[in-house]
Amino acid sequence: MAVHPASAFFPVRVRRKTRLAEHIAGFELIPANDTPLPPFTAGAHIDVALPNGLIRQYSLCNPPGQAGAYEIGVLLAPAGRGGSSSAHRDIAEGDVIRIGAPRNHFPLVPAARSLLFAGGIGITPLLSMAWALHRDGADFALHYCVRQQAGAAYLDRLAAAPFASQVRLHVDGEPARRLDVAALLASPPPDTRLYVCGPQGFMNHVIATAREQGWPDDRIHFEYFAAPAREPDTLAGSFEVCVPSRGVTARVPADRSVAQTLLAHGVPVALSCEQGICGSCLMRVLDGEPEHRDVFLSDAEKAANDRFLPCCSRARGARLVVDF
Repeated sequence: MAVHPASAFFPVRVRRKTRLAEHIAGFELIPANDTPLPPFTAGAHIDVALPNGLIRQYSLCNPPGQAGAYEIGVLLAPAGRGGSSSAHRDIAEGDVIRIGAPRNHFPLVPAARSLLFAGGIGITPLLSMAWALHRDGADFALHYCVRQQAGAAYLDRLAAAPFASQVRLHVDGEPARRLDVAALLASPPPDTRLYVCGPQGFMNHVIATAREQGWPDDRIHFEYFAAPAREPDTLAGSFEVCVPSRGVTARVPADRSVAQTLLAHGVPVALSCEQGICGSCLMRVLDGEPEHRDVFLSDAEKAANDRFLPCCSRARGARLVVDF
């Protein structure tokens, strides 16, 4: 039976579009032809080619073993770059859209216990993780944090889930149900792992608190939906980029990314999020020192300085030699 290649986009049909919560739309995607959907693991996401020409990443939230459909939730972000508004406005039930095969940069790691902290739309990958952990008979707890209950998606699904007793809803606007991160993460037990996903402020708070409570970095796992805000640039000057295999050497100006510069010189760079989140454009570093600005590579991978993301990262020196 044919399967979709991992590197290609393929058509799917929108079987169902629903209102999951205030400003959150849910999409159920099924095969548009006889080719089955590739399997996925908990924490995976797909690239979605939106009607307005943008490509955005959305986490799969249904049980990983569920065949025949993908489910995603999309938060409308009025201040965003137009991806979510196109999904909400331009995609309807019955439409055929194109997506990429699932990729997972936020996988579950076997552990005696797992703590899942979801902030807002960050529930999507953690919901899939909860299903996987329940399937495997693992010990876990899911803490779902929202500003107001009206903005909480999947509440009916969580209430009906066989792991409902392991889920806690925390509401910022209700003092009795606010999240006490320090209390929940105090005295980290051995072989317990923490998974965090949600808005930047929420994630920064949970991660910083975990570190203050003594959690080692290798037991804290997280995934950003948007790149963290940066301080004003101090390394935004121009520099030279060289791609030996393509015979290209070009000047990267202060107001353009490496990826934009290479594309303008005929070097094919696979762009998707353009924020250093998805890793689609990852390149090797042959010489020079990159100034990493992504959230895709780990601290150890950044320290190795042998790979970088040209969509957002730059060079610390006058020249950077890269290749595929």
